[in-house]
Amino acid sequence: MDRPPRDSTIQVLLVEDDSADARLLVEICKPYPAPIEFHHVTSGDEALAYLRRLETDPSLRMPDVVVLDLNLPGQDGRSVLSAIRTDRTLNRLPVIILTASPADSDVLHAFNFKADAYLNKPVDLAQLAAAFERIDVGP
Repeated sequence: MDRPPRDSTIQVLLVEDDSADARLLVEICKPYPAPIEFHHVTSGDEALAYLRRLETDPSLRMPDVVVLDLNLPGQDGRSVLSAIRTDRTLNRLPVIILTASPADSDVLHAFNFKADAYLNKPVDLAQLAAAFERIDVGP
């Protein structure tokens, strides 16, 4: 499958139903050393539809990372993470969980399905940058 050439812009699929949280994340990422392009969807269903379009639309670039809220309309973030990890073409996609949930069961589920990081809201640039560095996203 032919894809556009990779450039230095970090492609982020942001799966967040709260528009204020989405805007905040975009703002706190502005000082990040590499340019970041966000593709924002507001439900788990939209996230999976976007990821499935990658298989048929060669103009789309695979995200470098998915930033995923757990509590979403439609399929929740737990289902999205499970779907990503069980899909042969997506299972290596880095996923950062960004959620208000401190529940042990959510943390356990995230790491059982190999989330790359689990951050509680509110998050700051240092936390996000550390998560990006742990999964080798960016410069």
